[in-house]
Amino acid sequence: MWRCPCWGARGRGARSRQRFPAACGCFKGEGRKQEPAPGPVGPAGPAMGSLGRCLTLVLVKPDAVQRRLVGDVIQRFERRGFKLVAMKLLQHYQQLCQKPFYPALLAYMMSGPLVAMVWEGYNVVRSTRAMVGDTNSADAKPGTIRGDLSMHVSRNVVHASDSVETAHKEIGFWFQRDELVAWESSDRDFTYGP
Repeated sequence: MWRCPCWGARGRGARSRQRFPAACGCFKGEGRKQEPAPGPVGPAGPAMGSLGRCLTLVLVKPDAVQRRLVGDVIQRFERRGFKLVAMKLLQHYQQLCQKPFYPALLAYMMSGPLVAMVWEGYNVVRSTRAMVGDTNSADAKPGTIRGDLSMHVSRNVVHASDSVETAHKEIGFWFQRDELVAWESSDRDFTYGP
């Protein structure tokens, strides 16, 4: 089994690194020789992807699920050229238990199911943040997910990782390694070039 060189250097015991090492600098080609990343191990193996591509987590929140906006959110990512590598419908939000706003957030996040997704693509974290828009729907620009679909700051449709490091942790929280599917899209060269 392939392991990134960061495992030993950054603490092998870290839960998220054990569950999903692919979002570290080694995955992007930093800290190791320029060689192809390992391929998939079976149909649901680790999503190592191609060199230079990253992963990010996107949560479609309960308000958007209740309003049947999941397909619209997915369509925006697909049109942008990103590749869906994992998705599941669930009801959960434990990682925010220590936050001061937790009781209100818990009530909201437990009000219905949410959809957790992992998207892969070049510069996907920064691009996703731009696609999602400002947290406050009043400040979100038209054309962004929140600008087009959100009505209030407390019901802002989606959550998206804000950095590669955060994406790495959040993906490890919501998904097991074997839930990430490694696959190559047939339009890759048309999206990213040869």
